[in-house]
Amino acid sequence: MKKIIDERKDIAFYIKMFPLRNHPAAYVKAKAIVCEKSLTLLEDAYQRKELPKPKCETSVIDQNIKLAEKLGIANLPTMVLPDGRIILGFVDAKTILNRLGN
Repeated sequence: MKKIIDERKDIAFYIKMFPLRNHPAAYVKAKAIVCEKSLTLLEDAYQRKELPKPKCETSVIDQNIKLAEKLGIANLPTMVLPDGRIILGFVDAKTILNRLGN
């Protein structure tokens, strides 16, 4: 995402925290990230760093889980393009830009 944003200022990513059930700590980590609205905490989570406990009460994570189930999303990462196409798994920046038609 960073490579794309550096290259294309007209592209935005909207991140929905969707913790997988087979990662026991993922739900609490996702909640902490949402509560703090922190990209730094998101990056720390990907680097498997310890995160602080959530500092708020929120139902956002539960809503995201319900949305993912409704859309049939069960894998991470999953990218939904503006036209509704879905990209599953890691994809490099060049491939994403090509799929966007750029």
